[in-house]
Amino acid sequence: MHPEIHIALHHARAAELRAEAAAHRLAGATAKPGRPLRTRVGWTLVEVGLRLATPRPSAPAPSPSS
Repeated sequence: MHPEIHIALHHARAAELRAEAAAHRLAGATAKPGRPLRTRVGWTLVEVGLRLATPRPSAPAPSPSS
């Protein structure tokens, strides 16, 4: 294998990786607006779960009326 071929293959692969990284960055930029809603829904579910898991204080027993 000639050194020039190795360098050409390296440059071609580097260009592919750069294009793939750019596509990944663009895909991430479009997904970011959904995160705040996802975060709020997640924390709301955590809050509801904690309310369901925490025992409520029992009400005082009614006094007997006799």
